[in-house]
Amino acid sequence: PTIYSGNATLAGLPAPDGLQVHARIRDYQSETVTVEGGRYLALVVQPPNDTYDKGIVTFHVDGVKAAEFDVYRVGGLPTAEPDFDLSFPTLPQATPTPTPVPPTPTPTPTPELPGGGTTLFPGRRMVALYGTPGTGSLGLLGEQDVDAALERAAELAEQYQPFSEEPVIPAFEIIATVASAAPGPTGDYTSYVDADQLAQWVEAAGEADTYVVLDLQPGTEDFTTQAKAFEELLVLPHVGLALDPEWRLQPGQRHMEQIGQVSAAEINETTQWLAALVAEHDLPEKLVILHQFQTRMIPDRAEVAEREGLVVMVHADGNGSAEQKQGTWRSLKQDLPSGMRLGWKNFIDEDSPTFTPEQTMTEVSPQPWFVSYQ
Repeated sequence: PTIYSGNATLAGLPAPDGLQVHARIRDYQSETVTVEGGRYLALVVQPPNDTYDKGIVTFHVDGVKAAEFDVYRVGGLPTAEPDFDLSFPTLPQATPTPTPVPPTPTPTPTPELPGGGTTLFPGRRMVALYGTPGTGSLGLLGEQDVDAALERAAELAEQYQPFSEEPVIPAFEIIATVASAAPGPTGDYTSYVDADQLAQWVEAAGEADTYVVLDLQPGTEDFTTQAKAFEELLVLPHVGLALDPEWRLQPGQRHMEQIGQVSAAEINETTQWLAALVAEHDLPEKLVILHQFQTRMIPDRAEVAEREGLVVMVHADGNGSAEQKQGTWRSLKQDLPSGMRLGWKNFIDEDSPTFTPEQTMTEVSPQPWFVSYQ
């Protein structure tokens, strides 16, 4: 064997401690030695057989070959080369392991309203069937099953399109809590529509690009409590809320004995909760309808607050002759708080006559943004 020692330089400077040096002859590779203090010591070159005689000995560090080499001789006693200095050029820079970049998550699409977008008005108008599933006595909506109701609402909306510059979107206004003559399970003279049936109608409406407004007739229960009961539906982008003060009773009152009323404070409590829900779930604007046909139904209407993410609408809910309905309309739009929109209801049986789509859009001024049919 031949035993090599000597100085080791790297790019003209003493090689750093820890550098590993080895020798090669063709396919043979020696054990490595470590540089310390700029020197490598006792690098033993001892191939396994005589076939390596007169082979070229090269010296390597990290795959880089030294400028110096030697010729290996077989036989005899071990040969020492105590001053076999090695010079290596600059070592190649290691390619850094790239830092894994997590895949860019697919952004969650922003929920949109039926017809597109996140702002309710002025980009659309709505025409709705009003009522509750399973009964035609409370409005047109319950006169047929959900599929037929969707078709009917779409056909009705189409009848309004020639008289509107904005797209007319079909809608449902579903009575989700129904005023009752009896106290009912809660003792509040109100009953909740079957949750599964309500969810079925809301889901079907969403699939058909139809807006839904959940209408509350709370009896002696407050609007906020009832609204919170429908949170799972109100987090859907196509579902809004309607508050009907006619059916809001004070303790001791009974339905049909007087017209109910609600304070601005209770409305504001409800809309504050709903606006927070919109913000939490990054939802498009929600419609909040306030049904009204007498000023006393919301005596302090001027105190109703505007809310980010909500559009509050006063909905003219009276029936009768054309003159009576226009009188109610004039009364309700007087001193309308800033930012509030106006809606209109056509009664099929109670109006005399029922306005046609053309009359509704040309004789009611300003044009209503939401028209419902009861």
